[in-house]
Amino acid sequence: MLLLDLAAADDVRAKALADTRAQVEAGGELVLEQSWGTRALAYPIEHRDQAEYHLLQLHGDGPLIEALERNLRIADGVLPSNEGRGFVLRRVVRRAVLAARRHSSSTTVVTPALVDAAVGTFEVAYPQL
Repeated sequence: MLLLDLAAADDVRAKALADTRAQVEAGGELVLEQSWGTRALAYPIEHRDQAEYHLLQLHGDGPLIEALERNLRIADGVLPSNEGRGFVLRRVVRRAVLAARRHSSSTTVVTPALVDAAVGTFEVAYPQL
């Protein structure tokens, strides 16, 4: 999920999305892209309560994900989530994926199964999933 800052100019947000898309396509595969428009944040990030949401589903290896994280942390127009719940959630997801990879064959893609399990668990509380 890519959250773009509504306080940034339209062209800055468009560039952040285009740069992210290009980086994914250069190092992996962009499977699905959906623009969800402006939505309320689950909790304030940098004193903002809304953002422009974009869902990007991708296939890529660890170095691609690390490069995306690094570039999105410094990109203009992108809301960071390196503190509080966003940071903790990313760490939990990352550890779950690494643990699942350790316990499965190297050709098994584990992330979709983890997403399906999380959606099944939380869909009642979060119907937008």
